[in-house]
Amino acid sequence: MIKDVDNTLQKTAACLREITPELEVGEIRSLVKDFIGRKEQFLNICREHGSPLYIIEPEILRERVRQFTSAFRRELPDIDFYYAVKSNNNPEIARILVNNGLGLDVSSGLELVLALDSGADGVVFSGPGKTDEELTLAVQNSDRVTVLMDSFGELDRLQKIAKLHNKSVKAGVRIMTGTHGIWRKFGIPLSDLPRFMELAEKSPHVNLTGLQSHVSWNLDPDRHIEIIKAVGAALGDLPEKHRMGIKFLDIGGGFWPPQGEWLQESGTVAGRIIHSVSERLNPALKHFKCPAVDIEQFASAIGRAVRDCVFPHISCRICVEPGRWLCNDAMHILMKVQDKKADDLVITDAGTNAIGWERFETDYFPVINLSQPGLVEHECMVMGSLCTPHDLWGYSYYGEGIGQDDVLIIPHQGAYTYSLRQEFIKPLPRVVCMEACV
Repeated sequence: MIKDVDNTLQKTAACLREITPELEVGEIRSLVKDFIGRKEQFLNICREHGSPLYIIEPEILRERVRQFTSAFRRELPDIDFYYAVKSNNNPEIARILVNNGLGLDVSSGLELVLALDSGADGVVFSGPGKTDEELTLAVQNSDRVTVLMDSFGELDRLQKIAKLHNKSVKAGVRIMTGTHGIWRKFGIPLSDLPRFMELAEKSPHVNLTGLQSHVSWNLDPDRHIEIIKAVGAALGDLPEKHRMGIKFLDIGGGFWPPQGEWLQESGTVAGRIIHSVSERLNPALKHFKCPAVDIEQFASAIGRAVRDCVFPHISCRICVEPGRWLCNDAMHILMKVQDKKADDLVITDAGTNAIGWERFETDYFPVINLSQPGLVEHECMVMGSLCTPHDLWGYSYYGEGIGQDDVLIIPHQGAYTYSLRQEFIKPLPRVVCMEACV
């Protein structure tokens, strides 16, 4: 017991020595300045549509598509792109991305319906625990849908459903290179791939032609490269008849936007430890950043790994599933100050049910006062109107002051917020597309 405690203390001390870089004030102010420069646009939208609001900027989506696809096509010309709908399942965002040449990556029957309604020609259906009803919908739309199977049992069920409907279904299989922890939930072990392909060969209504592997929250391409190397080694060991049947390799997504991850102190490793043993509150004006590489570096490293490790064994199309990288910057949340209870405490008309989780206790984004704009950050608890103390938007705001009816905006809330929204206590914000307001 004492030895375990000593080991834990040593690991804790090592974590406390891991310093997360502070986020430079100049970088925050650059973002704030951009939104202040466009404040009349947002204020006019608020006057017309009220508050709170989700605000979509279509041109940002289109520009992200251009940047992402250009970077990867330079490295891997035979490549397809599928937007990960789970990152933001707003139908208008899906429609815009489909109209700009992307397919859609879905993880449920609900998302599959959205994808089909959007007009997407190419849909990949991934995720564990697909129901018979969901597989049936995929089979019925087999001209547009590729099923990324998640298990041996799913292969068996897909074969039976496709046979019942007299269809041939395009399919791939998700593989995992790690076999421990919560990631065991997804896919089959890479070591089981030869056996899976043998069984698929005996399933005439399932046309298995690809592999998929996905890792999340990647600030750099290291984990993508690790998986590509493992897949390449496994391909070299496959019988030629199976290797030649692989026509696509889907390397998933998880690409972090280039600004990196912005954090409150409690979102850092050291901060979590400190706050677990101390009552000390977040220093409101101190923020941190986990840096990320730009998409060109992702594409270059991944392209090199594919050429070195995969293409010597097979010639195939590469697929990627960007989500956060595309939609993060394209949606903002606008709200009004409903009540000023003190100089350092205001209540807004938007609750964090709009984002579905207690994001801003750990993550940081500037709260910008468009009614009293300014480039100075002030300490203030900016809270929502839900009946819970965790309804927090931030510990500070940018502006000259703050008062009742002031219009606030929190930028870059497009990823894993709207999709997680929930009907909890207060109504959800309405959605406004800026293009429609021009």
